[in-house]
Order: sequence, then structure tokens, then C-alpha cells
Amino acid sequence: MISKALEEYLKTIYVLKKQNGNIRVTDIANKMNCSKPSVNKAINNLKENNLINYETYGTIELTENGEQLAKKILETYDIVYLFFKDVIGLKEESAKQEAEKVKLVITDETTNKLAKYTHKVLDLYDLDCNYDVNQERCRNCKRRTLKK
Repeated sequence: MISKALEEYLKTIYVLKKQNGNIRVTDIANKMNCSKPSVNKAINNLKENNLINYETYGTIELTENGEQLAKKILETYDIVYLFFKDVIGLKEESAKQEAEKVKLVITDETTNKLAKYTHKVLDLYDLDCNYDVNQERCRNCKRRTLKK
């Protein structure tokens, strides 16, 4: 298990990878508005946890486990954001800020139940399919459904 701070670094690495392809320490520092030494410390911790591959001055690559965890972190944010914005009606900016905070402390069990409830209320699709935040079902399905 990694700290919530390291989860933020992992999420940032995943997002940057999707946007830019190659990721360097400088990219992460710029995106997170932090120092390179802070990023290096986080990178070394993520590497020790086998979530990334990295050699000094090289590019940063997510391992399969790292990518899975990053997707889970993003999906949790999506679910909480949807609940705040579309179910209880918070303004978009407030929903984003609150979702960022809540995703750091919410458990998988709570996320799974919140996802089922949110999707039923929004009538996105039937989540009685044994939804599990450890899978990527919601993130993909929600995006397809909302585009229609």
C-alpha cells in the first residue's frame, strides 16, 4: 500500500503518459508544481513498490501494477465527482475540489456502492453486474454512455 501523496504522483504519471508519451522528472515537477528533488524522492518510492520503471535521467514507465493502480485512482475520482455534480448538484468546480479530497480517503467498498447508486440514479446503465472499482468497467462504460 502506498501513501496518498504517492498516489497523486502515480496518477500524474499516468495522465502525462497518456498526453505526452515520454515522461521525465521535469514534466512531473511542472505538472504538480513541486520541486525536482520531491519528484525524485517519490519516483524512488514508486520504483521500490514496483509501480514504475526508471533509470536516472531516463524516462519513467509505469509497470502493469502501476498502470492498474493509476486507473483505479482516476476511476474513484470520476465516481465521486459524478455523485457530487450530477446526483447532489454541486457546482462543477466545487464537485472537482471535493472529489479530489474524498478520493484520498474513500475505501474500495464505499466506492463500489457509491458507483452503483450513482449510476442507477443517473440511469447510465445497470450496475448489478458485480461492479468493482478494481476493474475498469465504469470508466469506459460511463464515458461511452455520456457521449451519446
